[in-house]
Amino acid sequence: MTDPMMTSRERVQRCLEFDRPDRVPRQLWSTPIGRLQHGAEGMAAFERRWPNDIAWSICPTTAPSQLGQGDPYSIGRYRDEWGCVFENIQDGVMGEVKQPILDDWSKLEDIRPPYAALDFDIEAINDYCARSDLFLLGGKAEPFQRMQFLRGTESLLLDLAEQPAELQELLKIVHAFHCRELEIWSRTRVNALFVGDDWGSQNSLLISPQLWRRLFKPLYTNYARIARNAGKKLFMHSDGFILDIYEDLIEIGVDAINSQLFCMNIEEIGRRFKGRIAFWGEMDRQYVLPFGTLDEVRAAVHRIVKNLYRPEGGVIAQFEMTGSAKLENAEAVFQAWDEFPLTTDQRLR
Repeated sequence: MTDPMMTSRERVQRCLEFDRPDRVPRQLWSTPIGRLQHGAEGMAAFERRWPNDIAWSICPTTAPSQLGQGDPYSIGRYRDEWGCVFENIQDGVMGEVKQPILDDWSKLEDIRPPYAALDFDIEAINDYCARSDLFLLGGKAEPFQRMQFLRGTESLLLDLAEQPAELQELLKIVHAFHCRELEIWSRTRVNALFVGDDWGSQNSLLISPQLWRRLFKPLYTNYARIARNAGKKLFMHSDGFILDIYEDLIEIGVDAINSQLFCMNIEEIGRRFKGRIAFWGEMDRQYVLPFGTLDEVRAAVHRIVKNLYRPEGGVIAQFEMTGSAKLENAEAVFQAWDEFPLTTDQRLR
């Protein structure tokens, strides 16, 4: 039963610290394509029925980048604050970079990280945090993704195999920017910092675990240190099969991981990592949400509960509302979580 005296912020904090929250915290990722497909009013009504416990803070800046131009989720071209140009052929989703600005290493000296865009209005952010009882996230460090935008995915993967000296320089440039970004957010009143990179394909990492540990693990270790030194939690997102680096993420101090559980063996994840990290979702958006029956939705939730849930905490009921997801299946996800007894494990045996 929900404790009327426990705020969303306290609920999530207890979940992360395995300190018996009154219920499993909820979060819906409402995507632009989801709002287009299901209607703004329908999504708003859904969110009123199932209010979030976790949200992103506002991010006002007093000196926005002069490079950013256009809408990233509309058909056409969009240029981000780094100068990367995205081409989009569908409303509601983000396009792709077809012509990377770093298509030749001779252009590396021309890369200018948008530090001016980090001149956040900290007073406004802190005021927003003070007026909210939600658990709020801030920042977005995504070194692998940013390097793909700048260099192009195919070229970057070849770089990772060939290891030119310029790759290390690009890594330093991107990492320094993200460290600065997270350090600024760490001085605000948000509850956690956020990092996100898609490291998995459907059934394996995109690069070898050894290479990931050598090149990228030190970066995330620094991000985790920034969060820890400021008394913040660290939330991380990665799509795909990332089972091979779960242990590393726990070691460096990631508090909550958002991953595609149904791309992996949930039973193995539970055996190895249950109680050691918080599982920040997610429900299967490849089959269950768009195509599953209501019984399959309930069975999927039960599988997560059985293998990952503990009465002390460690699980957040999160999923992404894509354009293909059925509203009735999304409704059934949160209903199923409410059906399970969250103060005892008797029915999970």
